[in-house]
Amino acid sequence: MKKVFHNSMSRNVRTREQLRRDCRASRIYFSAALTLAACAALTMTAFASGSDPLNIVNNLSDFIFSIIKALGVIILGWGIVQVGMSIQSHDASQRTQGFLCLFGGLMIAFSKEILTTIGAI
Repeated sequence: MKKVFHNSMSRNVRTREQLRRDCRASRIYFSAALTLAACAALTMTAFASGSDPLNIVNNLSDFIFSIIKALGVIILGWGIVQVGMSIQSHDASQRTQGFLCLFGGLMIAFSKEILTTIGAI
């Protein structure tokens, strides 16, 4: 059975569930408003370091290739672990997978140098 709260000043009848819903809605509204106000108040101007837009693109390219190189080194390390485990367990299919992972990691790690050598970059 729902408990009903009567307001002596008005004719509105509200249940606890409606009161909780209204309280939650106001909390969400004020949280969103506070977050937007903080985002607006805490902005900072970003100044470009150089006037050459090609320099910015080159820096972004170097950053992306450094991330790719890091992933390649991680895959290379996992390939070495797989080859070592396959030698220990004498499993030929695991050894094949390990060598494929090892060579794939090498190709990913040195992708920028490979692309530069063939003239793609």
